[in-house]
Amino acid sequence: MASVTASTRPDSASDAAEAQEWRRGLGFGSLRARIFAVNIIAVIVLAIMLLYLDTVRSRLLDERTGELARQAVTIAGFAGDLPQATLVPSLERRSFARGTRLRLYAGDGALRADNWHRAGNRRFILEDPARESWRHWSARAIDRALESVASIRPLVPFREARPDRGGQWDEIAAGVAARGPVTRLRRADDGNFVLTAAAPIAGGGSVHLTDSAADLTRILRDERLTSFWLLLAVTALTLALSLYLARTIVRPLRMLAIAAHRVRLGRSREVVVPRLPERRDEIGALARALSDMSIALRHRIDATEAFAADVAHELKNPLASLRSAVDTLESVAAPSLRDRLMEVIRDDVARLDRLITDIADASRLDAELSRARFERFDAGELAAGLVAAYQVSGLPPGLGIAFDDAGQPALVRGDPARLAQVLRNLIDNALSFSPPGGTVRVTAQRAAGTVVLQVADDGPGVPPENRSDVFKRFYSQRPEGEDFGRHSGLGLSIASAIVDAHGGSIRVADASAGAAFCVELPAA
Repeated sequence: MASVTASTRPDSASDAAEAQEWRRGLGFGSLRARIFAVNIIAVIVLAIMLLYLDTVRSRLLDERTGELARQAVTIAGFAGDLPQATLVPSLERRSFARGTRLRLYAGDGALRADNWHRAGNRRFILEDPARESWRHWSARAIDRALESVASIRPLVPFREARPDRGGQWDEIAAGVAARGPVTRLRRADDGNFVLTAAAPIAGGGSVHLTDSAADLTRILRDERLTSFWLLLAVTALTLALSLYLARTIVRPLRMLAIAAHRVRLGRSREVVVPRLPERRDEIGALARALSDMSIALRHRIDATEAFAADVAHELKNPLASLRSAVDTLESVAAPSLRDRLMEVIRDDVARLDRLITDIADASRLDAELSRARFERFDAGELAAGLVAAYQVSGLPPGLGIAFDDAGQPALVRGDPARLAQVLRNLIDNALSFSPPGGTVRVTAQRAAGTVVLQVADDGPGVPPENRSDVFKRFYSQRPEGEDFGRHSGLGLSIASAIVDAHGGSIRVADASAGAAFCVELPAA
């Protein structure tokens, strides 16, 4: 009934619920976001590597700056010991492996010596930014981006003044005031670092060294540029992989979730759960399991509604008869007629009681079977005990019952009480169809891994075209001469449900005379 009520909801409400489900799947708690978060870890690691290169560069620059300061102090001490006549030629002949520029400034800032004035001395070269290649341009762009991320303070640009005087270098004045070496770090127009160091001379003046860190910058730029392009490649691969995983995992799961949500809203009859037959993985298995579950649920709902309709139909007949007898009873004065009407009323009440009892048993059957605890027992002993109980309690006049034991244990696993109910229903059915002088034969035997219980009678038998109908609820074909309403028509359907719950099968077997009902159960 819940499905009928829920299916009357407006489609707009259902569509809004589905849209809400989709939006919920796009949040940070969704599987899609988790896939992207996990895959982005590799990108974060590479980004950290790029930042780590800056720390390496800073350490190398500190080492290079310290080395330059020590050279300035050494040269300043050497210059203080040389005679003035040989000081300038000695300094201008000095050449360095990296092309370091050595200048000597007098106390008033005038340039006295410059080793770059001597031909043949090695020099470092500052490139023109307008003539640099795209690789250098991209490297500079990466430098600026990473320095902005790392919050590195902008450096003072490196500029050579004309004329060349010591006043253009603030480190010279700082060195004279500190009476020791002072270093500075500047950036040239091409983006390379330029290191300077100044040291005062004892007799007056200062030594100034200028060195380019282009070799360090070039090495680090190459590593950084390679890491950057690797970062772009990994980012693209990560995005592609995340989109692929989202499409192959999240999207089908979202489709299944929405289909299940629609089923929950009571629209199971109009919902087609995708089976994803091309998927051979766990998601495909889940899709097919959900599809089978929804189909089984739909069949269960249909069966419940059909059962409710059958119950209403079966209850109408005795109720109509009962109401007619009660209405007629008030207008009948003859005692004999009143007695007959009272007998009809009692029969109808008894019939209603049987119907309600059997209907209640059938409705509780699934729940009770789901909670039943199966145990190992001998089905042959169970059948023999039931036959003995029928023989002791009395049978209808002229009828007999017998048990044929195969002489070997017929062990099964199940609920003895429920399997006893199956045998009672089959025996009662066989007794009702047996003619006077007939015998109901019950057998139990084991064959090929199964246990077969059979109940046979000498009645008219079951026509082949009706053998599947006898296990349907409220099947109404009854033996001739039986009072209407004596049986509810639920006995064989209940027996079939119990046998199915035990993993067995029940059928009408071929027999030379009468009917033979066979119950096959897995042997234990």
